[in-house]
Amino acid sequence: MTNRLRLLLCGDVMAGRGIDQIMPRSVDPILFEPVVKSAEEYVVLAERRHGPIPRNVEPNYIWGDALPVVQAMSPDVSIANLETAVTTSDDRQLKGINYRMHPANVACLQAAHLDVCTLANNHVLDWGKSGLLETLEVLRNAGIKTAGAGIHLKEATTPAVVPVGERRVLVFAGGHTDSGIDPGWAATPRGPGVYLLRDLSSRTVAGIPQAVQSLRRDDDVVVYSVHWGGNWGYDVPEEHRAFAHALIDEAGVDLVFGHSSHHPKGIEVYRNKLILYGCGDLINDYEGISGYEAFRPDLRVIYFPMLDHCGDLERLDMAVLETSGFALHRPAAEDVDWLADRLAEVSRESGVGIRSRGDHLLELYW
Repeated sequence: MTNRLRLLLCGDVMAGRGIDQIMPRSVDPILFEPVVKSAEEYVVLAERRHGPIPRNVEPNYIWGDALPVVQAMSPDVSIANLETAVTTSDDRQLKGINYRMHPANVACLQAAHLDVCTLANNHVLDWGKSGLLETLEVLRNAGIKTAGAGIHLKEATTPAVVPVGERRVLVFAGGHTDSGIDPGWAATPRGPGVYLLRDLSSRTVAGIPQAVQSLRRDDDVVVYSVHWGGNWGYDVPEEHRAFAHALIDEAGVDLVFGHSSHHPKGIEVYRNKLILYGCGDLINDYEGISGYEAFRPDLRVIYFPMLDHCGDLERLDMAVLETSGFALHRPAAEDVDWLADRLAEVSRESGVGIRSRGDHLLELYW
């Protein structure tokens, strides 16, 4: 039996939108200047900042220097939050910001050997229920499991199950309304949608333990993915912290995988269980957008937790990368040190420390 498990966790992935087949969408002019009405304009903005971006590239292009790191770490299970629809649907929802990725670009996800994509977020239904259904079908056909959305509520609440030797990793996913998820997107007993966390109250928590324990075996590791909070800022709302603790205390969750923020947030180890409050973006086409430079959103992190036979955190390595030309690259040493100091500062209240271990890697200590 495999006693230790290495996971790969990465925050918001919006792969394959601006590189090959450009798909139209709009951006709220209150949030971004200038007004963007097509993904082609994001390419233009990025090229103004970093120079020409090649067209007709191979699917692995967007991962760049991340792939050798992933290969070296050799994770047992790789999980990402896919914050886009994978569809050709034209059922555009009236929400101001609509993302989609052409199904032909699903190879971009396969290039990183992702096992699971969590879908309980505020963009997976940007192109309606038909867009969600196509997304589910495309990912299934690509051999990628999903969690957090489905053709009905039962499927949306059913975890992705990934066998690892004699053990399994169960990935549950839910999305909170404070991340911008339309309450009307909630899956119903007979209709498609996401697993919506309408609040983070004790009542919501009370419904989770039974779902987890009814499926969990003794050697399973349980990951709970939650899309919550705003895009910018390091503060962790107390209700988020209480919900994460309750998932561990009451539902037996081994790792809380949080995302929605466009930059990495603080980390906590609670009762030997890892809580990532915000993993930040990993792949998107925002690099030409200005206005939030203080957060260094160009710096991206891939998290590699090692869990022991009980699902407790044994170690956490973090690979720091920088986005340029719609691809991930190794950053300068001073940028890695800046991120280490910033994450250490915002995680200090939780009683953990973060330091650079060289070669663009960070490690957690507690």
